[in-house]
Amino acid sequence: MHFVKAKGILSSKNGMNLYRGCSHGCIYCDSRSHCYHMEHAFEDIEVKENAIELLEHALKHKRRKCMIGTGSMSDPYIPLEMELGNVRKALHLIYEYGFGFTVITKSNRILRDLDLLQKINEKTKCVVQMTLTTYDEELCRKIEPNVSTTKERFEVLRQLRDKKIPTVVWLTPILPFINDTEANISGILDMCIEADVYGVICFGMGLTLREGNREYFYKQLCRLFPQLTETYLQTYGNQSILESPDNDRLMELFYKKCSKNKIAHDNEQIFQYLHTFTEKEAFKQLSLWDLPSVNVSCPVSYSD
Repeated sequence: MHFVKAKGILSSKNGMNLYRGCSHGCIYCDSRSHCYHMEHAFEDIEVKENAIELLEHALKHKRRKCMIGTGSMSDPYIPLEMELGNVRKALHLIYEYGFGFTVITKSNRILRDLDLLQKINEKTKCVVQMTLTTYDEELCRKIEPNVSTTKERFEVLRQLRDKKIPTVVWLTPILPFINDTEANISGILDMCIEADVYGVICFGMGLTLREGNREYFYKQLCRLFPQLTETYLQTYGNQSILESPDNDRLMELFYKKCSKNKIAHDNEQIFQYLHTFTEKEAFKQLSLWDLPSVNVSCPVSYSD
């Protein structure tokens, strides 16, 4: 862990990273890619020591209420958060100033903040996004070693459902020859159905490997799945987009199952839903900035 002073906290699209880097150890993490210009070891978490002050200043001076997002580059619910509490401090501010909130995570540590998430959702809008990649618990512990298991994440989704907090699942990445199976996709979607998620984001059955991420992934592949190393090299070489050989069949299964169970699965539709700020009727405060509508499409960045 190391501390830096940041010049700003919100991106132009209202996303924020309270931390940079991650200790979850997922073998496929795209945030390791050099294109994101992380100038420190990925596991050496960068903490923006003035993040909360910057956030309060930004929220005070915004002319329109909108959704504030986090979790695109680094999971905010890493173990360090339980020590520093920056996410919880940010949630207090977001609630106090009447903004909406959305977060991407793989951790059940988010349940620590269930009270604040519920309060935000009662006042405006809160959407929790949870990444699920594999239905198999043993495989999960291999490819996502320091993260809440899939079953633990599923329990989070169920608790959020019971509190009427909407959820979205990211079904990505799907690793060729590892978790690109009908059983895996069906198993995850069955969880989504039971948890009554709003939607499932999926960019296809496959994996993105860019410089920085590629080297780390192949090192872990050699360690965990040595029998697949040659298959990957022969099939994909140095490609950055690794599509599963079963992409078409699995995507057909994905579309059919989501459609049958009325789960949103058009990525554009889901992102529009995530971006749209809504203020609940009981909390509407008319002002020069709110008229004539309280529903404002205000984008959230997922790559800040």
